[in-house]
Amino acid sequence: MAKARILVVEDEALVARDLVNTVKSFGYEVTDLVQNGEAVVQSVEKNLPDLAIMDIVLKGSVDGIEAAAILWEKYYIPVVYITSFADDLTFERAKLTEPFGYLIKPYEERELELTIEIALYKARIQRLLKEREEWLATILKGINDGIIVTDDKGKITFINPSAQTITGWKEPEAIEQPLDRVFNLKEKIDYEPGTMLSNLEEVSLITKTGLEIPVELSLAPLPEEKSQLAGLVIVFRDVTARQQAERELQESWAKLQRTLKGTIQAISTTIEMRDPYTAGHQRRVAQLAEAIAREMNLAEVKIEGLKFAAQIHDIGKIYVPAEILSKPTKLTELEYTIIKTHPQAGYEILKNIEFPWPIADIVLQHHERLNGSGYPAGLRNGEILLETRILSVADVVEAMSSHRPYRPSFGLDKAMEEISLNSGILYEPEVVDACQRLFLKGTFSFD
Repeated sequence: MAKARILVVEDEALVARDLVNTVKSFGYEVTDLVQNGEAVVQSVEKNLPDLAIMDIVLKGSVDGIEAAAILWEKYYIPVVYITSFADDLTFERAKLTEPFGYLIKPYEERELELTIEIALYKARIQRLLKEREEWLATILKGINDGIIVTDDKGKITFINPSAQTITGWKEPEAIEQPLDRVFNLKEKIDYEPGTMLSNLEEVSLITKTGLEIPVELSLAPLPEEKSQLAGLVIVFRDVTARQQAERELQESWAKLQRTLKGTIQAISTTIEMRDPYTAGHQRRVAQLAEAIAREMNLAEVKIEGLKFAAQIHDIGKIYVPAEILSKPTKLTELEYTIIKTHPQAGYEILKNIEFPWPIADIVLQHHERLNGSGYPAGLRNGEILLETRILSVADVVEAMSSHRPYRPSFGLDKAMEEISLNSGILYEPEVVDACQRLFLKGTFSFD
């Protein structure tokens, strides 16, 4: 892996020299040493670093805080502040730039090294999230349904091409307009702020030209801040040409189901492409989890949600470096700690998607254990969803039965011994019994 490149910004010569030597001793490359804020941008444009270590108080007209804001906003370069000034005003100004680290002089070398490592990791995650946001915005613009987003004052901040076509309002004239002016409904909607309202059929929309058309819509609140509604997302479609017969409604639902399945499969495939040694792991876990659920006579709707969750339960590994996933030797403590972040990372990816099942929570909990020894939250027995308890057993059995880059397969017998010995301790006894029955009866086998 290439060494991280670091820009050092410090106006005290002796401190700067020591800081450069310390950073180099960690194995990083120092791209430049500058002494004032004006020189920061010039240096970055010549030699782009991965991170900047910035003294807050610098000589000249541009201090460290102003320079840090420019680095992140324009170049997406994270900044770690190092300062001997920690007064409240300075600290509050520094917080506004959302620094990736903040150290008070004097500091320990190990403290600096850890701060740099964490800052580089956080910056990489934020860049990935930004790329995903841009990707999502592109998708929203291509969706056939109309989508309008408002701010907390009810003014429009986003309107996709389909919504423009349906309402007759073009984007430049719709932005900043009150929602009810652009999305003018004949009937008033009984909507309680902060809740989700979905599938209102045959609501009449008055277009800009005065045409009355029927639409289906759903409303969902944007994430709240300080108990205040942050805005709304309105998704709607023109249903003028659609027949109201039950057959058409069922076909529409079936199509949505196929789309969801295809999306889940695409996500699953993307994850597995990064880790060839566990290719098919999620698919096989989903097969076993579904079989266990049917053996336990779970409701069909729960089985469907469990199957989808199992197919993407390791989605959080997209944030784990590929070299760790495919490492052929035992993981270090730090590497294992990074691996253990994948349930939380998966939850962050999925939590705002409106699935009809608690898929994000199932993914978050799939390494929890009955006795509280699991992660990330150390949940116990009744705190863990039933679907998760099924997924956990299926995950362990498949993993132990399969080859890994750092070990051969333990075999199915060893996997059965593991869940049997820990039934009631780590794993749900009812789930363990159902899993054992499947293999004893020969009614299930991995593809």
